[in-house]
Amino acid sequence: QVQLVESGGGLVQAGGSLRLSCAASRSIFSIEAVGWYRQSPGKQRELVARITSGYSTNYADSVKGRFTISRDNLMNTVYLEMNSLKVEDTGIYSCAADIARGRYWGQGTQVTVSS
Repeated sequence: QVQLVESGGGLVQAGGSLRLSCAASRSIFSIEAVGWYRQSPGKQRELVARITSGYSTNYADSVKGRFTISRDNLMNTVYLEMNSLKVEDTGIYSCAADIARGRYWGQGTQVTVSS
């Protein structure tokens, strides 16, 4: 098991940047994958970006070229660097760790992008 705590959300103007952090309660070295998910108003939760233990990454088409996911195994933290933010990026961002057959979620952090 693992506990995850997200931080770094907030209010930003369109075109701005934010960096989200997902801090784990234990080593993430062996965690299969960690993903950032977004729940936008009126929409289903969607995968925004994901990084595996082998550092492979994948992104939603809507954020490619603007968002970057990375992991720091020494700090037990996964980051989501978000640039050129758009109003439609607004939502609650949560990270989730895939371990064995389970998925463990953080509580989420709100990101609001104003026009």
